[in-house]
Amino acid sequence: MAFYRLPLMAFFLFCQSSFLLAQATKPITIKNGSFEGMPHDAVNPDGWQSCGYDSSPDILPGPWGVYQKPTEGRTYLGLITRENNTWETIYQKLQKPFQKERCYKFKVDLSHSPTYAGYSKATRLRVWLSNDACTRTKLIADSPTIEHYEWKTYEFIFSTEENYNYIIIEAYYQAPSLYYYRGNLLLDNISVFESCDRA
Repeated sequence: MAFYRLPLMAFFLFCQSSFLLAQATKPITIKNGSFEGMPHDAVNPDGWQSCGYDSSPDILPGPWGVYQKPTEGRTYLGLITRENNTWETIYQKLQKPFQKERCYKFKVDLSHSPTYAGYSKATRLRVWLSNDACTRTKLIADSPTIEHYEWKTYEFIFSTEENYNYIIIEAYYQAPSLYYYRGNLLLDNISVFESCDRA
């Protein structure tokens, strides 16, 4: 019996390790990565929450005189910065956490609106990971200043030192900036987060 039991156990362990490896390398998805919803100002797309009273984003096109077409679906997200050192930030808790000591990559479509009811200056995207809502712990994406009005796709590659359960997205001032200002950032079509070989 022992002669047959050993190969069976080895086969079981092989299957178990293969399953765990497949789960670890399976892409991480987020809810409503194309920010679908009814166009409206100061409202969160399904699956997303705001970080504070001053952080309600806008579902576009339509509100604030912004009419660019989306790259995916029917709507996209608008975030602003203000001259009083406040800016809009959204987050969501992930169904599957980012795993420590792993490399990931993702893409997102970014643009800038020349109008937006006076919030017309260019900003940049920052994306954070955390284990608490709205606590910025690990910066995984920091785009250049988005000055173009057409949509462009940006890819980011990062690695993690810890497990993280939350993703946080925000518009932020250009770097370097000597003052705070009214700006905007448009986002659409966040991809899945795929495993990569190295960061």
